[in-house]
Amino acid sequence: MSIRLDDLSRRRIESGDLAELVATRNVVGVTTNPSIFQAAVGSGEGYEEQLADLAVRGVAVDEAVRMMTTADVRAAADVLRPVFDATGRRDGRVSIEVDPRLAHDTVATVAEARRLAWLVDRPNVMVKIPATKAGLPAITEVISAGVSVNVTLIFSRERYREVMDVRLAGLEKAQAAGLELSAIHSVASFFVSRVDSESDKRLTPLGTDEALALRGRAALANARLAYEAYEQVFAGARWRALEGARAHRQRPLRASTGVKDPAYEDTLYVDELVAPGTVNTMPEATLNAVAAHGDVRGDTVRRGYAQARADLAAVERLGIAYDEVVRQLDDEGVATFEVAWQDLLDTVTKSLNSKGADAE
Repeated sequence: MSIRLDDLSRRRIESGDLAELVATRNVVGVTTNPSIFQAAVGSGEGYEEQLADLAVRGVAVDEAVRMMTTADVRAAADVLRPVFDATGRRDGRVSIEVDPRLAHDTVATVAEARRLAWLVDRPNVMVKIPATKAGLPAITEVISAGVSVNVTLIFSRERYREVMDVRLAGLEKAQAAGLELSAIHSVASFFVSRVDSESDKRLTPLGTDEALALRGRAALANARLAYEAYEQVFAGARWRALEGARAHRQRPLRASTGVKDPAYEDTLYVDELVAPGTVNTMPEATLNAVAAHGDVRGDTVRRGYAQARADLAAVERLGIAYDEVVRQLDDEGVATFEVAWQDLLDTVTKSLNSKGADAE
């Protein structure tokens, strides 16, 4: 299991904190999202000089945000470059997400993904594309252009299978175009804790012993069975043909691994989701908890397939439909990031206006 930090800010980079986490906490990558950048830029720390320069030049807010976020990702990629080189390009990756407002526009997503990769201009960048219906064909096109992709906002196992399929399609197109497949990496970010949050919200009001005993079990079951799907896909003939051409597997990444319910062990979604070839991206609080008292005891996924199926079946028998839960999470996932992105735009707009007025 590889550990990535689910956070980034200019202060974290410039203070040496990120480098320290790499040295002392086994952090081998970084993931970002609109909420993370909204919090970072909203704090104001480290961005004042760049904001002043952007204001003087009259740069539009969308472009200002793009320049600020790609600068942070570029700097983080430089911090992680030694890890990238030491692991043969497997780790040392930093992810940046396309504008979430484009999540339902395939053509715009492809264009933005390619532009972000060009702007960051580091071999260890990954562009994050949400696993919406419009995002799926975009993933194929971006991978076929040789860009490494982090597929995000995956909640259902059905959608995860689609994600793996479009990854293979992208590699096949890249191979047909004569690209070197070994240079194209990908992870699939399967979200964990939100599944429990939504399932528990429906289980708790039932109030029965059976319902209460199932709280905190749906997310682990879902993630474990997703790994089973991963094993099946990457044992198939279609994958073996690509593997023979030096392609890399799309690694399963556990996202949203900070517990939302304080009644649960704070390392729950790390300790219980260890399996070969996986990545776990953690907020700093979870990272520190794992370092302090985590119980990483080898593979805790593959021996749990039968129990996972039993747990999800028990939840379904109580009238809580898996398809409804994951559909709601799909809808809410993009919407949440759209709100965070708009908050980021509003914050930067105010700063640009203020610094532009000061310069007059």
